Amino acid sequence: MKALVIGYGSMGRRRIRLLQEIMGKVDIVCVDSRADRLRQIQEAGFTGFMELNQAIEEKPDVAFVCAPPGSHAGIIISLTEAGIHVFTELNLTDDGYEEIKRKAALHNVTVFMSSTMLYKRQTDIIGRLVKKQTKPLAYLYHVGQYLPDWHPWESYKDFFVGKKETNGVREIFAVQLPWLVEAFGRIASLSSCKQRCTDLEIAFDDCIAVCFRHENGTLGVFAADVVSRKAASRLEIIGEDLHLIWEGGNDLSILDLSTGQWEAVSAYKSTEHIDGYADHITEDPYRDEIRDFLKAVYQGGSPRYSLDKDAYILSLIDKIEGIR
Repeated sequence: MKALVIGYGSMGRRRIRLLQEIMGKVDIVCVDSRADRLRQIQEAGFTGFMELNQAIEEKPDVAFVCAPPGSHAGIIISLTEAGIHVFTELNLTDDGYEEIKRKAALHNVTVFMSSTMLYKRQTDIIGRLVKKQTKPLAYLYHVGQYLPDWHPWESYKDFFVGKKETNGVREIFAVQLPWLVEAFGRIASLSSCKQRCTDLEIAFDDCIAVCFRHENGTLGVFAADVVSRKAASRLEIIGEDLHLIWEGGNDLSILDLSTGQWEAVSAYKSTEHIDGYADHITEDPYRDEIRDFLKAVYQGGSPRYSLDKDAYILSLIDKIEGIR
């Protein structure tokens, strides 16, 4: 198999590493417009280009779009026109979605949207527990990390999460909302408050709190920020028949209503963590969604997270940010 990776940043390198682990021998072709990364590509023993059209001429079977989100639409359209199956990281805008769907259907290729949180076993366990409840629930969720700590090896001003259109708070919502909507149901209404808490050189609010009312009656409060000096991820679900806490790690804590004692439920026997990322970010879900992509390409079937689902999530985020 020949795989094309567009963007040789941290996510592009992660996708290559996991793809090689899953498939064994893979012919890797990379595209990156930065000269330093092109040198890294060549040092790693891969074929590298600065222009996408040059890489397409190598006739890859699949492509992983790991470039900054604002550039995804044109890249994906070019790949689908060339008959290449596409795995794309978060887009953060729905630019070109209708054209992408038309081109994918015309050329009979898969366009697979990444939504890594859907592949965490913890979110699967939570979803199954929530769906068993017959009474409305409430939840409190906080996810945050200081923006300069996201990629400490580079300036946040050179990283897409520091830009207004693809900012870090928007990315947090784009990462988290797909699994929340799958677990608790679609959003009936929302209201948000936002403000600046830092002196960071950014053109967006660095802290947003949202109140969601889901169609099933669940009420949720979600605070997302790029302020937290210690990376934070904490969910508490409250109901008469369910009380659950998840600190973002491997274990969920569920209250035994008969004894009043908290019980730990482990989602994984062990987890793999890569240095440089927050402690709650593990490799397992990234590996699983690549497997799902390859299954969709070679065995058929629809991706778990579609462009239509993503367009809905992005419309919610636009409302949260006050864009629409």
